[in-house]
Amino acid sequence: MNAPTHTVHLQPRPVPQALLDALAARFGAQYSTTQAVREQHGRDEGSLQAPPPSAVVFAESTQDVQDAVRLAAQHAVPVIPYGAGSSLEGHLLAVQGGISIDMSRMNRVLSIDADDLTVTVQPGITRKQLNEAVKHTGLFFPIDPGADASIGGMTATRASGTNAVRYGTMRENVLALEVVTASGDVIRTGTRAKKSSAGYDLTRLMVGSEGTLGLFTEITVRLYPLPEAVSAAICSFPTIEAAVRTVIQTIQLGVPIARVELIDVNSVRVVNAYSKLALREEPMLLMEFHGSPAGVKEQAETVQSIAQEFGGNAFEWATTPEERTRLWTARHNAYFAAVQSRPGCRAISTDTCVPISRLADCLLDSVAEADASGLPYFLVGHVGDGNFHFGYLLDPNIPQERETAERLNHQLVARALRLGGTCTGEHGVGVHKMGFLVDEAGEGAVEMMRAIKRALDPQNILNPGKIFTL
Repeated sequence: MNAPTHTVHLQPRPVPQALLDALAARFGAQYSTTQAVREQHGRDEGSLQAPPPSAVVFAESTQDVQDAVRLAAQHAVPVIPYGAGSSLEGHLLAVQGGISIDMSRMNRVLSIDADDLTVTVQPGITRKQLNEAVKHTGLFFPIDPGADASIGGMTATRASGTNAVRYGTMRENVLALEVVTASGDVIRTGTRAKKSSAGYDLTRLMVGSEGTLGLFTEITVRLYPLPEAVSAAICSFPTIEAAVRTVIQTIQLGVPIARVELIDVNSVRVVNAYSKLALREEPMLLMEFHGSPAGVKEQAETVQSIAQEFGGNAFEWATTPEERTRLWTARHNAYFAAVQSRPGCRAISTDTCVPISRLADCLLDSVAEADASGLPYFLVGHVGDGNFHFGYLLDPNIPQERETAERLNHQLVARALRLGGTCTGEHGVGVHKMGFLVDEAGEGAVEMMRAIKRALDPQNILNPGKIFTL
């Protein structure tokens, strides 16, 4: 756990004893006010902190969620949904007090419709659990953020991952939802049909709403056939620029690469130590190709030729499923490896995303700024879609290091916005990125978001203090 180091601005609301008594009576053993449980549900993997929620309800059904929300609404008390606790932006923080509704016990697969390539699940199931449950069908769910996040949390933050370049993000892959509203009612959005022109697209509105418009209790997502052939490779480069130029040309040529991840030399170093690997300590691309054997061979040969033009070394292939799993596990563990590399440190993680044509401009200037700062950092990125993450490693006992990290973050976001990008490609706004939203979307658009929030949640009880303030 990246323990919190910086307290956010608080606007606590009272939680009356009458509500706590009512929750205890309704939920019994599914209810807790113990300090340890409350603290667990009051923090995430980010660097921010706030006092914990007053109580935790462990929901096991849609009815449980409805009842908890209705009781909270009677007292205008906030409710904060909790999935796997893997957020980096303070989504779980009880910045206005309230109760946490833990969805982790709602982890069932409700239906698999293999003929239609869809599956309906409860929000607490994680991406690994989901893929284990559907693998007998020959299908898989491709969205894979670094953490083994819950599908509910991934939907709430509009998450993506290493293979978004081929399969898209949660925005494209969520078809339908069951949602508990601020009044405790249940609505359904979308269908399993491939397309619909019926009314407002409430599914798209809810996906990425970060728990501020409703609590998801059922989620229908797309599945994909397991590829006939999978091949993975790593390629080292003399510079980050050479690696980035390789990616840009690959994407612009239309090569349907499934994954292409950038890892800088700092990340390679800590990943080697953490995962007991012996990767060459140079900037590196991790790549994966999906398709028919002939198609995979053609893709790999094309990318290898491009890489060689930019000084890339010969591909090193991961030819077995075990080797591929080890390689991608090491990539997913880069964040934790980096945090452990500096004892006692905390990490501020960035999440900018820019159009692929501007990737080199944004990334290289930001690397130069980070190098000049003297602050330890690592860099990884889903660079096939222009998304990359700096992790600034700071000593929580040295205020100047947090100031440096936040300055670098602000400079990076400003640069990304100037280049037509976004402050957050997949982590969501939460608390940490609220200050960037007006700069990105404009005051008029943010005011429209506030109007939607007020209309759907007039008491402002659904995860308040996230995305924007009212």
